[in-house]
Amino acid sequence: MVVRIVSDQVVEPAPGLWSNCLLAGKQAFISGLVAFENDQVVGRNDPYRQSIFIFAAMKSLVESAGGQMADVVNLNIFVTDMKHRPAVLEARRQFFSGNFPCSTLVSVSALIHPELLVEINAIAVIGASSGEMEVAAVPRAQK
Repeated sequence: MVVRIVSDQVVEPAPGLWSNCLLAGKQAFISGLVAFENDQVVGRNDPYRQSIFIFAAMKSLVESAGGQMADVVNLNIFVTDMKHRPAVLEARRQFFSGNFPCSTLVSVSALIHPELLVEINAIAVIGASSGEMEVAAVPRAQK
């Protein structure tokens, strides 16, 4: 069963467009989030503030799904300029510690609004962080 997850902290799109978060089993799929609220860009020209806004929205959705940020296992980060990378990574450190999620950071030519600098989507496995993380080394194939 797929369940649509909503949060009173995150504005939902108009019906028929997309879902911000869907829970399928224990996997939460979070759509690309941007720093847009009340028809205005939050943190205009500030990739750190935009990233903080996005990660806070993500946290709200993950918690509404019954999880915590440590359950996030994958991030895809889109920036309009690679010079925003340090600010985005600094914001990420405010929400994650220990074993960070797998992550991809890509520069794109534009986002949905010209003042948006960052967009992030995520996958979380609800409850995954409740145990110890195991680190396993798989031996390389011998030549």
